[in-house]
Amino acid sequence: MREILGRRRRLRFRRKGRPAPQLDAALTCATAWEWPVLPGVGLKAAGGRTDRGRGCACPDPECVVPGAHPFDPGILAATTDERMVRWWWTQRPTAPIVLATGGRAPCAVSLPAVAGARALSVLDHMGMRLGPVVATPTRWSLLVAPYSMEQLGELLHAKDWVPSSLRFHGEGGYLMLPPSETGTGQVRWERAPLPGSAAPWLPDVEAVVDALVEASVSAPSGGVTPPETGEGSRLTY
Repeated sequence: MREILGRRRRLRFRRKGRPAPQLDAALTCATAWEWPVLPGVGLKAAGGRTDRGRGCACPDPECVVPGAHPFDPGILAATTDERMVRWWWTQRPTAPIVLATGGRAPCAVSLPAVAGARALSVLDHMGMRLGPVVATPTRWSLLVAPYSMEQLGELLHAKDWVPSSLRFHGEGGYLMLPPSETGTGQVRWERAPLPGSAAPWLPDVEAVVDALVEASVSAPSGGVTPPETGEGSRLTY
């Protein structure tokens, strides 16, 4: 009996010693890929557990993106410093991972989930090479190489039409990364980065937007607003 109890104690100790998935993922982003990250606000906790039904842990009772945004620290605190990342997720092991987009970090182009799934299928058929794709129950985000607001402005100005469902996550913006959980559900990789120490390859935003516009025009009922009633693109900061 002593031997069995001792083995159980050792197993419990090993489980406690394992890093949480969020810490492991945050360290990979910050140290291996050099993507600046910080912990998101997360969801309210009840009885020691995260309760999706309780909403955002921030003070705003009407928060429209529960759990899916920075709060304390703010977005400017995002870092690639290993010690800081370890300290943050040691204090809050289940905190969502927030990527500060722009600068030297990836940017992103996102669509509603249904439109994103259809667009991805069309892009695959077109032979378009894509980088990592982040998926939530409500939106899919295609990571792209860093771009400036000036570059994005020139790109959109040259277009006759851009689907109104597109959102752009650039300089000063942020994006939730797996394996975070927010008020809308789990954040996951639809297209995961290839394993290895090198930072994932990222396509240029021009190539992705061109392909998405072409896919939207050529695919009726693709989940985007038709050209004649489009409202233009959205920037997310």
